[in-house]
Amino acid sequence: MEKLHNSLLPTPLHKLKNLSNKLGINIYCKRDDLTGFAFGGNKTRKLDYLIAEAKIKKFNTIVTTGGFQSNFCRITAAYAAKEGFETHLILGGEKKPEKATANLLLMKIFGANIHYVETENWDLWEEKAQELANKLEKKGKKVFRMPIGGSNAIGILGYVECFKEIMTFEREHNIKFDIIIHASGSAGTQAGLILGKKKYNWKGKIIGISVAKDNAELYKDVLKLVNEGMINLKLKSSEPEIIIDDNYIGKGYGAYTKQSKEAIKIFALTEGILLDSVYTAKAAAALIDYCKKGYFNKNENILFIHTGGNIHMFK
Repeated sequence: MEKLHNSLLPTPLHKLKNLSNKLGINIYCKRDDLTGFAFGGNKTRKLDYLIAEAKIKKFNTIVTTGGFQSNFCRITAAYAAKEGFETHLILGGEKKPEKATANLLLMKIFGANIHYVETENWDLWEEKAQELANKLEKKGKKVFRMPIGGSNAIGILGYVECFKEIMTFEREHNIKFDIIIHASGSAGTQAGLILGKKKYNWKGKIIGISVAKDNAELYKDVLKLVNEGMINLKLKSSEPEIIIDDNYIGKGYGAYTKQSKEAIKIFALTEGILLDSVYTAKAAAALIDYCKKGYFNKNENILFIHTGGNIHMFK
């Protein structure tokens, strides 16, 4: 599959020594907040493949959707600007922001056309995005429609590639990871990692910490993408192990929780690493809680994937 190379890969992977000492567990971090393009994050990996597909098929306009502070939409706007596409973003949330800050401000700086919808229903965001795509096509635009988070059979290839980087680290440093923990929202990162696990015959567990959807709904999304990916990658079809924990969502997508606030403070003070409240802080809250509750063996090696989103902190 063709790809572009705006992401700076491989991203660093290192042990969080202070956090490991504090929690009594061997914790490592894959720094996908440092992918190096438009303030980084996991979405650049997906867009390396998605925008390559758009260029190959000669689209000239991109339409996608996300929340008012969407990391994916921020990077999509930057990627599209660099590669010469017109961009339209359907942005949703409870109430239209009075002032553009953080990711929303950056989307405007990157030249995206912003369309607001005042609802938190992801399905309605997608409906509005498709309606807009249809209108633009009637005007003669050739529209490349991307789903929330870039989570489709093409976008997930970015995290199959990420898994290869993890396997390379294991081999070069003579270490075996037992568990991978990451934030799971639109299902693409988790599906890509599960496909990587299958492709490279890795024996550990991958735990997706849901930031928005309940277990059953997110499971269905991940399974759909994994099944599509197995066909795309010509992997032998089998029932994948999909582990999702929806106990750390709090009041909903984008809402702070007491545990996420504490996780942000702990990571900042022990490792100088910033987390965002929407994604990584909730996954980190789960990681910390698991350690405190004794879910891990002290000899196990735990890999936390920092998927980015730091810009959301500064509003």
